[in-house]
Amino acid sequence: MQSAKSALRTLAGVGARVLNSSSRTQVRGYRAPLRDMKFVTNEVYNIQDHYSKLKHVDGSAASPDMIDAVLDGFAKFAENDLAPMNQTADSEGCTWVSGTETKTPTGFKAAYDSYVEGGWQGLTYPEEYGGQGLPPSLAIISSELVATANWTWSMYPGLSKGAINTILAHGSPELKEKYLHKLVSSEWTGTMCLTEPHCGSDLAQVKTKAVPQGDGTYKITGTKIFISCGDHDLTDNIVHCVLARLPDAPEGTRGISLFAVPKKHVADDGTVGDYNNVKVGRIEDKMGCHGSSTCEINFEEAEGVLIGTENKGLNHMFTFINTSRLGTALQGGCAAELSYQLALDYAKERLAMRSLSGIKNPDGPADPIIVHPDVRKNLLFQKAISEGARSMITECCLLWDNMADAEAAGDTKAARKIDDRMGFLTPILKGFLTEVGCEAANKGIQIWGGHGYIKQNHMEQVFRDVRISAVWEGTTGIQALDLLGRKVLLQKLKPIASHVSESLSYLRGAMFSAQSSEMRSHAYTLIKAHVRWQYLTTRIAIKASSDKDFVGAASVDYLMYSGYVSMGQHWLKMEEAALKALKRTDLTQADKDFYSSKVDTARYYFDYVLPRSDSLATTMMTPTETFTKITNDEFDAAYN
Repeated sequence: MQSAKSALRTLAGVGARVLNSSSRTQVRGYRAPLRDMKFVTNEVYNIQDHYSKLKHVDGSAASPDMIDAVLDGFAKFAENDLAPMNQTADSEGCTWVSGTETKTPTGFKAAYDSYVEGGWQGLTYPEEYGGQGLPPSLAIISSELVATANWTWSMYPGLSKGAINTILAHGSPELKEKYLHKLVSSEWTGTMCLTEPHCGSDLAQVKTKAVPQGDGTYKITGTKIFISCGDHDLTDNIVHCVLARLPDAPEGTRGISLFAVPKKHVADDGTVGDYNNVKVGRIEDKMGCHGSSTCEINFEEAEGVLIGTENKGLNHMFTFINTSRLGTALQGGCAAELSYQLALDYAKERLAMRSLSGIKNPDGPADPIIVHPDVRKNLLFQKAISEGARSMITECCLLWDNMADAEAAGDTKAARKIDDRMGFLTPILKGFLTEVGCEAANKGIQIWGGHGYIKQNHMEQVFRDVRISAVWEGTTGIQALDLLGRKVLLQKLKPIASHVSESLSYLRGAMFSAQSSEMRSHAYTLIKAHVRWQYLTTRIAIKASSDKDFVGAASVDYLMYSGYVSMGQHWLKMEEAALKALKRTDLTQADKDFYSSKVDTARYYFDYVLPRSDSLATTMMTPTETFTKITNDEFDAAYN
């Protein structure tokens, strides 16, 4: 068990060790955006003040030096070990050796061993299970670095976080003691097993069976598909969190229970034994994310242990699902960041045509394409999305800290209030950030032109890898129905009323204390957008009272509207922080450039991106007849 000071030395040492031992060439373009990450945490959210108020962890342990050490260590690990493997892992993929063994791409295990040695996974988990007890937010904020450098490698420890969180929240003391030490140390990994061949997100149709053995264990039988990181050679055991039905369980989602099913048997003392009848049927051949093994897993009377309460499995699994949804939202921002860096490098170097406003590169045969307005618009979109996503995710991370604090204090009312707020924000983050993350990656290919379509240039891989983000953990349509139907309408509009009220309080204050006339105009624009947001919600509720299909027809446009307006508020916060900083007299030229860039990007967002919400306000009110009048046979009419 490490103290905060020894952990600081460990983290700094791992970063140096990785830096000095790496012999691979860094993938061109990836640079850890530490300056921007520290701007968001320190200048927008004042994270030190936030940490000092936490009671369930030692906030003083998360000192500025500790935070810098964590970010710097992750940055070196990401830049020097993970980024160089990103393309080669895509080409090599995972190899299914047999029904019980899967080989990950070259270099993945060596990098994972370094991760284990450094104690990275345990940063924010309880000391009683071998963690270091730092605030939960720090793990998510720092994970952006490894996720951007090599998304598929990051999935292996990333899935384990969901398993750890689920067992921590719902497992018995015996189950925690048996599994958490190895999961927190990263010696084992975890997965989430929901989907079955006959059903995707409709978990009411789950058929996997769990038969009690009378000794506290269960025999699990069934097939699960699309299991990310379902099998690999990084660790000697994998703990699968599996949804299954007990005999005579109620039908539908109310009859699902959750079980911990290890790949290999685990003795009471934690030693690993023989295989547990957990067999890989195949590895999926996918569009992207080739470095992650996506498996079909066949459980053949595999031994499992109940997590939580019988028939409450789906409720318990939402701890894992919400962890994954936040991680998937992060994936959208990461793709925008990586694509932006690669596109920016190319745009500054690639010469093509002359600027319409006059020659910019008189000594060359043409001007760099970054001078062309359309290229600049595409770059600014990528920049606005990656940096806006970073702020949106940070806000949710800090809420996670506060909820953990309330739960530790036994303040169920405060914890429920924060949980409700996160429940409102999570589908927006997951649905919106993955959609615009895909768009940002697509614009990167556009900037590179034909060269962006060639595999060796890496741009098309960024798009292929992120495309799944808008599908897994619930498609955008499912996130939208969750937001509008379950979170807003079923709660009689209380979540949107609360959110708009809180936002308007900030926006009015920002407008009257604005650091510039332009910022004041931006605040006023957002005030109008929030008032319209609540008005549109009310109109949808009225229409849905007589036309149930209206919710499904309006939901995705509603979610995207929510996302653009929410990101706008984050850009206002960043604009405000940058304008305040620009008034300082001790700034270097690099500082001035950084803060001016924030102000300029905010202008772009409000002038060019936020206006998308205007069209969405129109399309979300489209009559359902537009979609329902055409019959199923008419869809096929051209082929008859």
